[in-house]
Amino acid sequence: MKLVFAGTPEFAAVALAALLEAGFDVPLVLTQPDRPAGRGMKLQASPVKQLALGHGISVAQPQGLKLDGKYGADAAAAREALLAAQPEVMVVAAYGLILPQWVLDLPPRGCLNIHASLLPRWRGAAPIHRAIEAGDAETGITIMQMDAGLDTGDMLLVERLPIAAEATTASLHDQLAELGGRLIVRALRETLTRTPQPQQGVTYAHKIEKAESRIDWHQDAAQIERRLRAFDPFPGGVAEFGGEAIKVWRARLASGSGQPGQLLGQGGEGPIVACGQGALELTELQRAGGKRLPGHLVDLKTGA
Repeated sequence: MKLVFAGTPEFAAVALAALLEAGFDVPLVLTQPDRPAGRGMKLQASPVKQLALGHGISVAQPQGLKLDGKYGADAAAAREALLAAQPEVMVVAAYGLILPQWVLDLPPRGCLNIHASLLPRWRGAAPIHRAIEAGDAETGITIMQMDAGLDTGDMLLVERLPIAAEATTASLHDQLAELGGRLIVRALRETLTRTPQPQQGVTYAHKIEKAESRIDWHQDAAQIERRLRAFDPFPGGVAEFGGEAIKVWRARLASGSGQPGQLLGQGGEGPIVACGQGALELTELQRAGGKRLPGHLVDLKTGA
């Protein structure tokens, strides 16, 4: 089977690697344009582009896919590349661009999406983060037949995955990426029944904004602890102590009460801070320009 793959980050690269290992013919990959990254802000190719080039696969990086849009020339070039590739199906994973109808209609078997949630819960851009933040007990992968809506297409395969009590977005991402790669191979090899998504239970996983990193100590301790795990590795949690902005990466529920944000003392693993309800022991912290450190090595009172 000949397919085109569209994706950008590491989550998508894991799926592409699984497809290549399974022996699928992938003549073309679509991915986001190179972006500045790192301290030098040099242009950096996406994980999907790096993998594709390593396997000698042609890469297209349109800035947009609307033929009548701002990047119409890019879209037209991408259309020519897709027509030349003659794919039977397109596989999409965390690509980052909305596919217009002409793309959805181009492959005979349409476009299949690897989505990291149990649809219709957590449609949208950040399903892994939002599942942890909400305290969900489980998540999973849905292989979906794409349509013009935002993650609204019929489901082809669903597999559930429990969310461990200590799971971060980083750790859960890796589990879901591996599961997504395995399921998309199955979906392409098997004859599957399309199941419309339920009308009930729809939620949206809005994109993570850097401003969300600011810790609101008026929230209850359990909610803040979940957010810290959800925002690891990005954007982390930020709190101010003695006029100094400190990154908070990990915390655990602790005993104690006081005014929200008040330092209550030092626990065995780090400083204890009062929340709107309950308290948190901050077990992993980072000063500006420094490395992540165990919480007990950072003295928030003296700045040592």
